[in-house]
Amino acid sequence: MAVFEFSFFSTSLHRSTEVTAVIPAEGPIFPGQPPLSNEPYPMLILLHGYSGTHSDWLRGSSIEQLALAHRLAVFCPSGENSFYLDDVKRDALYEQFITKELPDFARRVFNVSQKREDCYIGGLSMGGYGAIRNGFKHPETFSAILAFSSALITDGISHMPDEPQPMPEGQGGGAMGMSPYYFIHTFGKPGALVGSDADPKALAKKLVDSGAPRPRLYMACGSEDFLIEPNRDLHRYLESIGYAHSYTEGHGIHSWEYWQEHITKSLDWLKTTEA
Repeated sequence: MAVFEFSFFSTSLHRSTEVTAVIPAEGPIFPGQPPLSNEPYPMLILLHGYSGTHSDWLRGSSIEQLALAHRLAVFCPSGENSFYLDDVKRDALYEQFITKELPDFARRVFNVSQKREDCYIGGLSMGGYGAIRNGFKHPETFSAILAFSSALITDGISHMPDEPQPMPEGQGGGAMGMSPYYFIHTFGKPGALVGSDADPKALAKKLVDSGAPRPRLYMACGSEDFLIEPNRDLHRYLESIGYAHSYTEGHGIHSWEYWQEHITKSLDWLKTTEA
């Protein structure tokens, strides 16, 4: 197993950015353990949550051991607090970065498969939203989506006023300290959000109506998680439009204990479902 923490200049972000990569590599072979092959590895783009960093998955989970067990190359980019959307005002195109530039870079530099069926996207919280939204929008790139405790907050934001009042001096923001100005900068005018390409429901409906290949989807959220209701809501919506997916919930909060459980289960699930 090899772990890389590297930086490279991103033309999508117009600056150098950091990535953690976990790549299966030769090591001691123990009895009963097959040697690694020279075949290109499937690739998982794995996204962190709000206020997180590219190293979160390496520090918070056993992704290193899981990548080796599943013969999977994992790339964890730095998404800052972008929700993995293109920020045209800052010329920081996070959607473009994770859906095109990073997969292309990984394929040039590492022994990674060129095939769509071997390319997956996943994430937790903000990264769960980013995985679902970008997976739905780019089915030509990703064949599967793994989403844990996803911050599916677009329906809630859509009810905000388009021009929020200034916040009282010294008063913090709303959920997780985010201010209304942050939401508007990130997602655009709330009144135009439903039905836009930042709306996971609209993107899922477009996929179903178009007959395009649909990425397989694994969703999980803890029943005590503050994000459980929007996850249930998307699950019910996907059922109503006929988008087949795996949805699970159980005891758990917004924590690494829950995400560790479900990154493990979701990688097993990938092997048991058809591309």
